[in-house]
Amino acid sequence: MPLFTAILPAAGSSMRFGPGRNKLQEILLGKSILQRSVDAFLERDDVAAVVLPTRGEMHVTGDLIIRCAGGASRAHSVLAGLQAAPPHVEWVAIHDAARPLVSQDLIDRTLAAAVEHGAAVPAMAMHLTIKQAVGPLPAKVQRTIPRRELWAMQTPQIMRRDVLLDAFARSPIPLDQVTDDTQLLELVGQEVWLVPGEERNVKITTPADLQLAEMYLRG
Repeated sequence: MPLFTAILPAAGSSMRFGPGRNKLQEILLGKSILQRSVDAFLERDDVAAVVLPTRGEMHVTGDLIIRCAGGASRAHSVLAGLQAAPPHVEWVAIHDAARPLVSQDLIDRTLAAAVEHGAAVPAMAMHLTIKQAVGPLPAKVQRTIPRRELWAMQTPQIMRRDVLLDAFARSPIPLDQVTDDTQLLELVGQEVWLVPGEERNVKITTPADLQLAEMYLRG
C-alpha cells in the first residue's frame, strides 16, 4: 500500500457537546479524543504526515504533525489541510478528529479499496425507516426511502490529493453546503466506493457518545 497523508479537521465549534467545552480535548480513558484519533495514524508506517486544521490552540503531541488554520466550515478546513499536506504524497485520508476508535483494519481496507477504485469510504447500513418531507415539522410525508439503498458515512475517506483538489476547484455548490468529503468527488463525476464500516467507529458529538466510546474501550 502507498504512503498517505491523514487530514483531521479539528476546527469545529462542538456546539452539540455543551457550552464552553471543546469535545476534542475531553479525556477518554487517559487520553484526549483528539490525541487518540491522531495516534491511530501516527502509529502506522505508511503515514507520511498528519495534518491538523484547527481553530486556536489545540494540545496534541507526536512527530509528523503539521498544523494549519482551519476554515469557517468543514470543507474549508479540509481544503486548508490539503494545501498544507506534503505535495509529493499522492493519497490523503480525511478522518473526523472526533472518531477516536478507528481501527487499523478499517484504515487498511478503506485504503486498499481506494487504491483499487480511486476513492473509498467506510459506511454502515441504515436501520431506521427514513421519510422524506419538507421541514420544519409538522410536515406532510412525501415518500418512504428504501433502507437498502441508504448508507451512513464514516471516515477515513481516502482518495488522491490532486483529484480532491480539482474537485474543490470545480465544485458546483458553495463549500459551506458540502457535508461530506467524497460528495465533492461525486459532484464532478468521480467514482466513490463504499466498504464496510464499524459500529465502534463512533463519532463523538454529545456526552452520551463519549460514554459509549468508553464502553467500547473497556470491552
